[in-house]
Amino acid sequence: MRRSISTFALWAVVLAAMFSTNHIVSDGVFLFLIATLGLTGLIEFYGLAGKRGLPCFRIWGTIGGVLLMIGTFLHLKGFLGIYNSPARVNDFETGFLILFVLGLCVRQLAAKNNPDGLIAIAVTLFGLMYVPWLLNFIQKINYFFGPIGDGKYYVFYFILITKFSDTGAYLVGSLIGRHKMIPRISPGKTWEGFGGALLVSTGMSLLFVHFFGSHMFGMNQVHAVILGLILGSTAVIGDLIESLFKREAGMKDSGKMFPGIGGILDLLDSLLFNAPIMYLYLRHVLTYP
Repeated sequence: MRRSISTFALWAVVLAAMFSTNHIVSDGVFLFLIATLGLTGLIEFYGLAGKRGLPCFRIWGTIGGVLLMIGTFLHLKGFLGIYNSPARVNDFETGFLILFVLGLCVRQLAAKNNPDGLIAIAVTLFGLMYVPWLLNFIQKINYFFGPIGDGKYYVFYFILITKFSDTGAYLVGSLIGRHKMIPRISPGKTWEGFGGALLVSTGMSLLFVHFFGSHMFGMNQVHAVILGLILGSTAVIGDLIESLFKREAGMKDSGKMFPGIGGILDLLDSLLFNAPIMYLYLRHVLTYP
């Protein structure tokens, strides 16, 4: 109950701000929330790496994560003179990652007492890509260019489907779960719960498209079923991936920010991989010319 209340209360605030008719409020709150979630989640990830004894350039990584998210926002909103082209935004991110890797290598060259430079560079880069870069796809959905009406409905859609997948997995797994999926990583995950995740996510997808499909260019009942199954599956996988990191670090939760949930990573785990999947499906299937 505490987990559900914390989850839906937080995302209710996020979505209310996003759908505000005042663009200054909606854009400002959206940027603040996405940057805060990305920064805090990245700090938690580096904390897990530290518990595991893995070195990383924590300051460089957190600064890089914030710059990546803010830079993407400025490109999407046209403040840097680049507008109305998803490819241009993707090129910015690619260029940023290239410079970030180069900067990490230079940072290691300047390090005097770090014999594990390869590990430090790999962990720092993975943290940046696992949290801020994957989270950035929510921005690219929200401000997607093309004949889609309002990208906010797609953000609302994929967050809702993902979180209902989590709820379906938890409820069905708690009630009838008997067969463990990967007990060495997450003892509570069962195949029955996985089936519940797919059932609930697909049902919620069909329900959402029935009521809000007119705001979602290219969406129909067939796409609703396909996305419900895909997003429901990858939500479970994303949860398992974060569970793997926590188990290796010897931690139950990534943090203690939210009652019943844990930390930011515990809140975002199932969303991180679903965001790029939703973006790619939107760009290459729903709006394909």
